[in-house]
Amino acid sequence: MLFVIFSFIYIFTLLGNSLILTAIISSSALHTPMYFFLGLLSVFDMLFPSVTCPKMLLYLSGQNSAISYEGCATQLFFYHFLGSTEGCLYSVMAYDRFVAICHPLRYMLIMKPAVCVTLVTVACLVGILHATTLTSFTFQLNYCGPSHVDHFFCDIPALLPLACNDSSLAQRVGSINVGLLALLLLFSVCVSYTHIGIAILRIRSAEGRQKAFSTCSAHLTAILCAYGPVIIIYLQRAPSPLLGAVVQILNNIVSPMLNSLIYSLRNKEVKNSLKKVFPKFILTVHA
Repeated sequence: MLFVIFSFIYIFTLLGNSLILTAIISSSALHTPMYFFLGLLSVFDMLFPSVTCPKMLLYLSGQNSAISYEGCATQLFFYHFLGSTEGCLYSVMAYDRFVAICHPLRYMLIMKPAVCVTLVTVACLVGILHATTLTSFTFQLNYCGPSHVDHFFCDIPALLPLACNDSSLAQRVGSINVGLLALLLLFSVCVSYTHIGIAILRIRSAEGRQKAFSTCSAHLTAILCAYGPVIIIYLQRAPSPLLGAVVQILNNIVSPMLNSLIYSLRNKEVKNSLKKVFPKFILTVHA
């Protein structure tokens, strides 16, 4: 039963984010900084669950549930690299919305292509540094022989209890690293949205306020879905493997699926682009 549910969610996630990416690439009207970041978010939302979901589906189908030491380290690194980079991307998108709403006349001047690429590059570098730190501290510990990981995939809360030597330093580094990064990114988002909220209240037109609120509410919903599970897991004093497994599944598999729904169903421009794209494909097939 779990195999069917997770397979459906994973396929739906890949399909939904592929549609968003198709809509953005195929419509010249969506070739703006906002949709550049949204397209990247869709790519990360396909890659993030792909780090863990295929292997997890093998376990659930009754096939080999073993993972090598190197495979576990690789899974841990890319899980945290993609997750933290996506978290940084949410902050970048919040800044993009701040510029669009608070400085609309200078938007394209401020968010130049070079600036957008620089912001994404910094996000990736932060992700690499974050993932390298966590992976190195976790795998410098000694693990005695074959171990049963009480989790659907390799992550710090499930691995540290299996270490033969003292893992308290790795536990503290993991909690501080993840906690500080999450809080810093949340703080940057809050600063951007505080300015956005003030700017929206100053908009005289009800239609203008509604449009600005609609755009920002979708982004805020996605942020809550992404950051909520991370804070619950890594800021616990005594991590619970069962709670960690459930919340990690929400973060790793369900959240990327919800993003595709949030940004496709709530975004008029994306829906209009998809309506234009699919008739082209249908005509091509019939031709």
